[in-house]
Amino acid sequence: MKVIMAVVQDKDSNRLSNALMEHNFRSTKLASTGGFLKSGNTTFIIGTEDIRVDKALQVIKENCQSRDQLVAPVSPMGGNADSYVPYPVEVEVGGATVFVLPVDQFHQF
Repeated sequence: MKVIMAVVQDKDSNRLSNALMEHNFRSTKLASTGGFLKSGNTTFIIGTEDIRVDKALQVIKENCQSRDQLVAPVSPMGGNADSYVPYPVEVEVGGATVFVLPVDQFHQF
């Protein structure tokens, strides 16, 4: 058995949740915040049998698209202002960061 932890952008959260249910994957959704852009994310925790891991990864990949987004940088407070860019910068956001972990025991009460 494995636990899949997938961190996805909030924009992809509902689509992924629906797709996981369609393919009979149980998941728990947790609200989370990214450290780089300080924007909202959703972390899915999915428990599944080893033989279904590839299918779960496929569902995640199909429903979590990366996209370009303009981000206004935060001005440095007391930091080095030499590298500060005062205008919005285009960065790639979205997609999914996925961790697959082994499970030693599973209990359902």
